[in-house]
Amino acid sequence: MYHKEKSIQLKNSASALYNNLGVLRIAPRRLTYFTVVHANVVNMVSASWDGLNYSHRQLQSKEPNVATSTSLIMQAAFCGLPSRDLLVVTSQKGIQMYESDGSIMVYWHALDTPETPTELTYIAAQAVFARGISSVWENYICVGVSSGAILVFDVPSKGSNITLSEVLEEHKDSISDMASECSGSQECIADLVSADDSGSLCVWKSGEEFQLLNKIPGFDMSCSSVKLWKGTVVAGYGTGQIRLYEAVTGILHAEVNAHARWIYSLDIAPFSGLLLSAAEDSIVRVWHLTVTPETNNVEVAHLHNECVTDTQICGAKFCDGDGYAFAVTGYDLSEIIRYTQS
Repeated sequence: MYHKEKSIQLKNSASALYNNLGVLRIAPRRLTYFTVVHANVVNMVSASWDGLNYSHRQLQSKEPNVATSTSLIMQAAFCGLPSRDLLVVTSQKGIQMYESDGSIMVYWHALDTPETPTELTYIAAQAVFARGISSVWENYICVGVSSGAILVFDVPSKGSNITLSEVLEEHKDSISDMASECSGSQECIADLVSADDSGSLCVWKSGEEFQLLNKIPGFDMSCSSVKLWKGTVVAGYGTGQIRLYEAVTGILHAEVNAHARWIYSLDIAPFSGLLLSAAEDSIVRVWHLTVTPETNNVEVAHLHNECVTDTQICGAKFCDGDGYAFAVTGYDLSEIIRYTQS
């Protein structure tokens, strides 16, 4: 179903982080932007659709006007809003928002860290980080932090007047991932889902005040990657399992023993219902989701496997809304591997 294309070379290898691949398709310019995190650097590649031209850029996590305050980056993700696209980078020190090409940093939010250098606060300070990024229609960007809180930023249609509008405090464990409704339907009641290190899921309705619709308990196993599509939560766990829940009621539709080891990344092609899963077991799988409107049942069919030999896969993303192509990153691998449909 898919065949391997020429890989995109990176300046650095990929760190072993959940969801360590960002993809943004720029249709008017026939370009695709890719981001991969390595330690305290975001490797950004701009690639032409014909695969002949590439340009590289590197972004560091550092406070504005402080040249030496770099910190480990936890995630880099593109956030698409109706009026603009932004690149959001999270680290142990704070949250950076860039123009989508990485050229200009438009916003910086510092994380609160303890100032008293006692042993306990020193240990706590080491655990402070931001992780889990999602845009929510139509002007919010949500970012999770290690305390379990979710920071909601109100983003204007242009400029840098970004404000922290709300803090959601339902999770008790560090946020691991977040996702918004990706089917494009405005009729969906739930439009944001958040996951944490205990496996708990929170389902939200966005607005001037975010509303918690449902809390789905975890099983003491981290939910490393989560998606929301047509009112269905798709969650990947450290057990290698994928679970599909009805977002509003929390009813379990399906449980799939998808991988032999920890799932690091999920993605959905919203127009086709294709689901991509990637794990430590070196396997990338493609599935097809079907929702029956009358009964709200969800069916899962397995379509395709790809094995990236001897590679701990840490990122996998579709490159378009139909799932025609996807890209994969692996720990200590200095390339992005691309696949397209045959």
